Amino acid sequence: MAMPRTGSLLSARLLGTFPKQLVWASASPWSVILRNHQSGYRRPGQPKDKRWLWQRINFDFSKGVDSVEKHLGLLKDEFLQRWVGPEGKPLVEHMLEQTRVMWEFRGPPSLNQWIVSSDQEIGGRSEIYLKLSRNNTTALLYGTLCSVPPRDGETRYSGYISMRSRQPRGLLDRKKPHDLSSFNTLHLRIRGDGRPWMINIGSEGYFSHQQDDMYSYFLYTRGGPYWQDVKIPFSKFFMSSRGRIQDIQHGLFLDKMNTIGFTLGDKADGPFQLEIDFIGVCNDPTHTEEFAYEIYKRNPEV
Repeated sequence: MAMPRTGSLLSARLLGTFPKQLVWASASPWSVILRNHQSGYRRPGQPKDKRWLWQRINFDFSKGVDSVEKHLGLLKDEFLQRWVGPEGKPLVEHMLEQTRVMWEFRGPPSLNQWIVSSDQEIGGRSEIYLKLSRNNTTALLYGTLCSVPPRDGETRYSGYISMRSRQPRGLLDRKKPHDLSSFNTLHLRIRGDGRPWMINIGSEGYFSHQQDDMYSYFLYTRGGPYWQDVKIPFSKFFMSSRGRIQDIQHGLFLDKMNTIGFTLGDKADGPFQLEIDFIGVCNDPTHTEEFAYEIYKRNPEV
């Protein structure tokens, strides 16, 4: 039986001016269709889609051949990794690993690992673009933020953009989360324009009511021409569900990390820019904190 999820009274203080819309899409077409069908949400003014689920998928023979080749390659990789070690690394190297670069931008294929979205999905006017820098070694996220809501008579808030990594997939299109249980700190090298961003981490839960859980923390960029190295312990991330911070908090499941993303929604209309060199994780032996926030209990232990 699922536990009730409630919003915390501290949501307004922690979230500030960030929007409550968190746009997350799955890489599987079946999961996207089922999620949209179950939620019942559609853009105001749009007619309801009355087609059957199987009628919404584009069946293509060439697509099927490419999919078979892809999954045969994944089957080969997973079979060989069982003999070598986790993620193709020797077991000793995996146990002694202290740092790991998760995402870096060293060519056009690295951009395919990310998805960008904005409030245009609900009729807004914000624009977002992602491209490589001039030297093809960093990613440049830029665009224009506009907080004017669409004139549909229902939407009251607008003005957000987001960028998130794609969900890793294994054989037969199943989810393949990242195992970061050996690390305790997120390491970023960025160069921003002084705007406050929110870092969102999606983790695979153990129950069905945890599918909308998100772990977030604020990233304050300095602005200017200098690079900024940011280290954020995973214990600092607080949990929210559908944009509301939960009263019952718990730490991030590091062995089930699915995606990481960046959201901007400070209601400051105008251009924005964020340059990213790499995103990695590390193990800081001096950091011993398990969880930074108070955990409320209805019946505390005496």
